[in-house]
Amino acid sequence: MIRKHTEEDLEQIMKIWYNSSTLAHPFLKDEFVEKVKTAMRTIYIPNSETWVYENDIGILGFISMINNEIGGLFVLPQNLSKGIGTKLVNHVSSFNNELEVEVFKKNKIGRNFYSQYGFNIIKEYTHEASGEIVLRLKK
Repeated sequence: MIRKHTEEDLEQIMKIWYNSSTLAHPFLKDEFVEKVKTAMRTIYIPNSETWVYENDIGILGFISMINNEIGGLFVLPQNLSKGIGTKLVNHVSSFNNELEVEVFKKNKIGRNFYSQYGFNIIKEYTHEASGEIVLRLKK
């Protein structure tokens, strides 16, 4: 089931973000990850429209939207390739004609997912805070 997140979901969302982000972004420095972790809790999740995918076990993934931009899409690593990410993107696609997202160039998991979903690169730049190359994608 997909539903809007509630404040009670925050700890599960943070756990999913951390576990998934660690797998997808092993190239990021610990200091940067800690800054993002704080921002996720205090800025990103509270100021985005976040949807969670849950079953009877609990929350398995989430997608955060800022207008038509996917600010974050994360699924617990043990639940990757089970269609959860696709269901979440399909859900937000139902009320957005176009979607955009940014993904680190070195994030093979994210790039592969978005490529399979039909996103195309529209811009490439160096992310100042991390020093990593970021791709902006659009569908």
